[in-house]
Amino acid sequence: MTNTQEPQNTNTSGALAAAKAAAGLKLYDTASHAVSSFTPIKPGQVGIYVCGATVQSSPHIGHIRAAVAFDVVRRWFERLGYKVTFVRNVTDIDDKILDKAAAAGQQWWERAYIYEREFTEAYSKLGVEPPTYEPRATGHMIDMIDLIKKIIDNGHAYVVRDADGNPTGNVYFDVASWPHYGELTHQKQTAVSDAASEVTDAMGPSVDNAGNDKYNPVDPADMSPDKHDPRDFALWKAPKDSDPLDARWNTPFGTGRPGWHIECSAMSHRYLKDMFDIHGGGLDLRFPHHENEMAQTRAAGYDSAARWMHSAWVTAKGEKMSKSLGNGLSVPAVLAEHSAWVVRYALGSVQYRSMLEWSDQTLAEAQSAYDRVANFIERAGAAVGEQPSREEIMAISADALPADFVAAMNDDINVSGASAAIFTAIRSGNTLLSKLADRADSDVAKAEVREALVNVRAMLDTLGLDPLAEPWVSDGAAGGAAGAGADSAEHDALDKLVSEQLAERAEARKAKDFARADAIRDALGAAGIAIEDGPQGSAWSLK
Repeated sequence: MTNTQEPQNTNTSGALAAAKAAAGLKLYDTASHAVSSFTPIKPGQVGIYVCGATVQSSPHIGHIRAAVAFDVVRRWFERLGYKVTFVRNVTDIDDKILDKAAAAGQQWWERAYIYEREFTEAYSKLGVEPPTYEPRATGHMIDMIDLIKKIIDNGHAYVVRDADGNPTGNVYFDVASWPHYGELTHQKQTAVSDAASEVTDAMGPSVDNAGNDKYNPVDPADMSPDKHDPRDFALWKAPKDSDPLDARWNTPFGTGRPGWHIECSAMSHRYLKDMFDIHGGGLDLRFPHHENEMAQTRAAGYDSAARWMHSAWVTAKGEKMSKSLGNGLSVPAVLAEHSAWVVRYALGSVQYRSMLEWSDQTLAEAQSAYDRVANFIERAGAAVGEQPSREEIMAISADALPADFVAAMNDDINVSGASAAIFTAIRSGNTLLSKLADRADSDVAKAEVREALVNVRAMLDTLGLDPLAEPWVSDGAAGGAAGAGADSAEHDALDKLVSEQLAERAEARKAKDFARADAIRDALGAAGIAIEDGPQGSAWSLK
């Protein structure tokens, strides 16, 4: 058993100068149930660990929502000028992987790798930036074993032994020995819960409500009668008879494999060292996963994350979208009918802590947003004679962005408010375009249009949605949907018909037949087509 190479500790490099806007950033903390000002542990740097996928089967929309949510958080930190070390793990061994691989006639590691690649492809198609590090659980067994040893030596875990005194492979965290247990989810405090935490507590177990959880079924190892306390949880567990021989590791406390929670404590410490800025994950991980992770990390003698952030679920008719519940939508299935840009926009259309109801209307609104964005960017680029380079867009500091956008993003990553700011800027840009032909100072007017274009694209880029960035450029203007061909063909046909009407209208205006020109404009307007006149002619868009 080997570990991956010791990474360079990017959290100890020279401090960077953050934007002035960084001073206004406020974020929610699950542990305090409050929004508070963010101050990095190390000036100019931010360390983030996000729980990644358990690669047992294909990714669905619920998985990817969390990835998109924390991608936006990361991008905002980068726009604020921070150097971000972003770690997202891969759980490539657990009961589900072993059982499903056996049922499918696969090697467990084969199945894990197949679906790890599917997740990577889904992340890439939806514009999620690659993490700084993406460690696998199986590459960090020594780290986990060493961490468990520390917890045992500190008196907060116990080894289960057989009748002859030999270690069985089962090691449990001793909850009773750790008085801080329950602090993350406020089971032992009197703080008032917010709406999000109340939903989670009602729909899943807590320290005081340890019933069956349909979202996170109880680990069979945690049902053992060998536990000293019902709340105790497995750090290491003896193999089942059905487990393959290559899914077992030898340790001082017996042969077995890791419990559910220990890998994240080991890997967050390996790659981010002591206390780091943010630990993220889906809302369903608050308990038991993150509660247990916080306890075991601190019981080993290490600091835990300074702040815990959780993204809410994607719901379908009010129910959490989950493959185990039979209502999960696979990413390939969704991308077969909608462009990747549209899907990403829909997944990131509400603040990360808000439940996202997935429906045809959600996707229709996202498509409408794309049409408005693409129309403005195309027309503005034509008006100024170029598109600003990607390098220019990426170099725009948060301090140079519109104040309403910055205020929304600094307000706990309020993407709804940020999107509103983008469309306010687009409306203003469209007004500038419509007046461009009448401006005597055309160079100044073009400069104003260009500034609006740069701002819009930089704001979109902060949300991972600049249409002229990768992966959208390589995958086509519509974001590379497998089913985008039909939409493109329909758009081309409509463009041809409308363009003919616009040409006829232009001829009527040239002949000073304004009644005819107005009649064409009104007919198109009644059909849902908006006309905007500019120096390069008239352009159309869907209302």
